[in-house]
Amino acid sequence: MENVRIGVIGVGNMGTFHAKELYNGNIRNAVLTALCDTSEKVRQRLKNQFPDIKIYSEYREMFNEAPLDAVIVAVPHYDHTPITVAAFEKGLHVLCEKPEAVTISSARLMNEAAKKSGKVFSLMFNQRTDPIYSKAKELVQNGILGEKKRLTWIITNWYRTQAYYDSGSWRATWKGEGGGVLLNQAPHNLDLWQWIFGMPRAVFANCSVAKYHNIEVEDDVRILCRYDGGATAEFITSTGEFPGTNRLEMIGDRAKIVIEEGKLKLWKLQTPERKFCFECPEGFAQIPMSYEEFSSSDAPEGHIAIIGNFVDAITNGAELIAPGVDGINELTLSNAAYLSSYKNSEIVLPFDDGEFDRFLEEKIRNSNADLYKKTPHEYEDASSRWKVRW
Repeated sequence: MENVRIGVIGVGNMGTFHAKELYNGNIRNAVLTALCDTSEKVRQRLKNQFPDIKIYSEYREMFNEAPLDAVIVAVPHYDHTPITVAAFEKGLHVLCEKPEAVTISSARLMNEAAKKSGKVFSLMFNQRTDPIYSKAKELVQNGILGEKKRLTWIITNWYRTQAYYDSGSWRATWKGEGGGVLLNQAPHNLDLWQWIFGMPRAVFANCSVAKYHNIEVEDDVRILCRYDGGATAEFITSTGEFPGTNRLEMIGDRAKIVIEEGKLKLWKLQTPERKFCFECPEGFAQIPMSYEEFSSSDAPEGHIAIIGNFVDAITNGAELIAPGVDGINELTLSNAAYLSSYKNSEIVLPFDDGEFDRFLEEKIRNSNADLYKKTPHEYEDASSRWKVRW
């Protein structure tokens, strides 16, 4: 295959970004061949931006007519599953925007379709390409922490104004989006959490609905988790705090890792803390330790890196940075948090997918989306909106 022919489905903010990178030849061995969006206004804009690219209003028509090897799915969350499954049934490779789906059960359907088709299935977990997080994963996997004790992530610099939520009729409603900060902004962090530190055994959460905005979903969350072996994790996120914080701490009995402001700080103990605690005769003794610091000024543009990796997997069989099956873990954390907050009880993993599906169906049934005033903007130059001071 000389070039992978790619179509983009859903050409709003992120879809337009992906289309531009492909159109401008910034993805090696890839070419943009088709675009699809249900909005007539968007399609008119696309005709001016991409005058020589075929534009469709319906994805099945695009599948049947356009010269395609693969698609990028960048539509609202609920549409990820049917479009992705249909693409695999048509024999196309798929790169899907985050979150993979709204429910674990939907994500399983997508992965089953991918397996049956034998095609490549990747997710836009672009933060996995950041050298700082890759270094953290390498250190933890190599056992640098020793016996894991705790993970704490405060990620509150996802600040959003009411105008952001009013910018699309589907945003911040159960019926249109399927959740709030956990489903829209935090999937990257939830993914990195489990990618680096592993999946917990149980989840307890408090998801505060409309604490800071006129919306019907959560905009402020506290999650507490426990692991087999005694380790714990806490995750704090919000779109209503300014200035926000992005600080990840991981500690074990042999080391401590802190990631903040683009740096990874590592403290390594000369003696394991548990051993030192019970063998040292002094009550206020300090454990001798060393300190290292890592930073990176050449972090890649993560979206481009993920698309490039997707293309390389198609053409050369490269290992995926973010395979489709990994989205199930991220959704397990968010689905469990919603269910825990709703029931005010701990959710032990794995749990019944159907129970969450029934919870979501009730939320959708009772959705008051029409009560929330929206002033939709079909497209705006929001290239910095999804960027965070990582």
